[in-house]
Amino acid sequence: MQVEFNLQKSVDENAGRYFDLAKKAKKKLEGAKVALNESKNKLKELEKQEEKFWKEEEKKQEKRQRKREWYEQFHWFFSSEGFLCIGGKDATSNEMIIKKHTEMGDLVFHTDMAGSPFFVIKNGQEAGEKTIAETAQAVAANSRAWKLGHGNVDVFYVNPEQVSKEAKPGEHLSKGSFMVYGKTNYLHPQLEFAIGLVEKDIIGGPVDAISSKTKNFVIVIPGREKKSALAKKIKSLLKSGDLDDIIKFLPAGGGDLKKKR
Repeated sequence: MQVEFNLQKSVDENAGRYFDLAKKAKKKLEGAKVALNESKNKLKELEKQEEKFWKEEEKKQEKRQRKREWYEQFHWFFSSEGFLCIGGKDATSNEMIIKKHTEMGDLVFHTDMAGSPFFVIKNGQEAGEKTIAETAQAVAANSRAWKLGHGNVDVFYVNPEQVSKEAKPGEHLSKGSFMVYGKTNYLHPQLEFAIGLVEKDIIGGPVDAISSKTKNFVIVIPGREKKSALAKKIKSLLKSGDLDDIIKFLPAGGGDLKKKR
């Protein structure tokens, strides 16, 4: 190490100069230590964010890899008695359900209110009263009555052969609309819907159907809270689940949470 002295200055003056330089160097060192600690903390935070990102990507990848069943393109649930129940999301899917996925032995559900889905219980003529009541509630929850904030709505069901695309003379049936002929059977379900968690999967449907499959569920009723905000609350209460899946199962329109029965 070389030390330079200014011969035109005294020893004390040279010493004072180096003392000042040492003080400045010490401050720089302290600043460097602070900057280093800040960088380490930022690095740890970035590592946490990276870990969270890859975990979310892994979940998304698992979700993409899971084979989607044909009925998942519609509203769907399995009743407490084990029957598959499917419903239309719009005019196109209403048309598909009735024309492509309804067979003899099924039961078809609808309401007298425009803007309601058609629901079908597969092999529904073998179903019990519980499945029929649960499907009626699914129809009600996904009907326009939910958006209007009704407490209940009339839902009817018929056999497949009573549903036709042939309109009465002088009438025209738009896409997703059908004529229903003959005797109809009416129910008066409450407008309630359940969202539950089974292992890592979100399920949604009539209250009794969901409560028969999991104890970890919440009940939703018509309300003013937007689906996105409501879905976040539900995810927090369930302590898990994919937010997009929760939103997908929620009825269209606002909602509120109801305490478990």
